[in-house]
Amino acid sequence: MGVVWHDRHVTSRPATDQYLRDLALLRRVRDRIDRDFAQPLDVEALARGVNMSAGHLSRQFRAAYGESPYSYLMTRRIERAMALLRRGDLSVTEVCFTVGCSSLGTFSSRFTELVGVPPSVYRREVGRATAGMPACVAKQVTRPIRNQEASTPRTHLA
Repeated sequence: MGVVWHDRHVTSRPATDQYLRDLALLRRVRDRIDRDFAQPLDVEALARGVNMSAGHLSRQFRAAYGESPYSYLMTRRIERAMALLRRGDLSVTEVCFTVGCSSLGTFSSRFTELVGVPPSVYRREVGRATAGMPACVAKQVTRPIRNQEASTPRTHLA
């Protein structure tokens, strides 16, 4: 049995192998969230998909990515909502349901938390702020703030 050093801790090779297997499973969960963000997803269903308990998945996901699976899912949904709102052809309510949210209130609260302005204000003002920008640049410039980045000062378009 080999020994591996991690931050002044000694772990056995089987423990390291398990850690790497868990990381691969967490990546599968993250990929599923990225792909199926508009579908009804909950931690229990995500955990079942990788044969983990919901609690273990939540703890491991937070340790690996710095936020809960639910928070990561909502960030994906808000990113997509921002793109749809920049297009301007859907109402805020239509965008809310298109990205997989079932509550306009929760959607608006999370959007405001991540973006800094309510979705209605974003929809109205972002067109002017990103006029003439290629879509790929507008997406990068208007990317929402994730939890670990929230303490970094950032200016918003609105």
